[in-house]
Amino acid sequence: MTALKTLLDHAEGARDQLLAALRRADQQAERVQAQADQLTVYRNEYQQRWAGQFSRRGAIEIVHCYQSFMQRLDEAVAQQKQQVDAATAACERLRGQLMAAEMRVASVRKLIERRVVEQRRAHDRHEQRQTDETAQQIRWRAAQNEPAQH
Repeated sequence: MTALKTLLDHAEGARDQLLAALRRADQQAERVQAQADQLTVYRNEYQQRWAGQFSRRGAIEIVHCYQSFMQRLDEAVAQQKQQVDAATAACERLRGQLMAAEMRVASVRKLIERRVVEQRRAHDRHEQRQTDETAQQIRWRAAQNEPAQH
């Protein structure tokens, strides 16, 4: 039983570590997603601002600068999306690992419960045997004493 309790402690420790890692990963995913959202909003605002400028005719150099900057913004948005995807995948992987760890903890607990029930049954059977033996000895002694009394 001591080994099972040690195994349970180990399984719970592993589960708790995974839970903490998942919380950190979720926070990281939220930060990365917030950055992606901010970057997308900035890109859209920049695009709208300059769309108004181009309706009034601009110099070709400004158009090239705009296109170059928009290309870099598009690349930044794409990179940020990759980071969001990676953070989301890490969270999902940790969720799967946490689920497996929870199942291990539950399995060990169930095994401990079974062992406790088995021990109780064995103890109850042992007590019943002792009670039966005691009752049998009392009847035997009573039977031995009866003929002497007649």
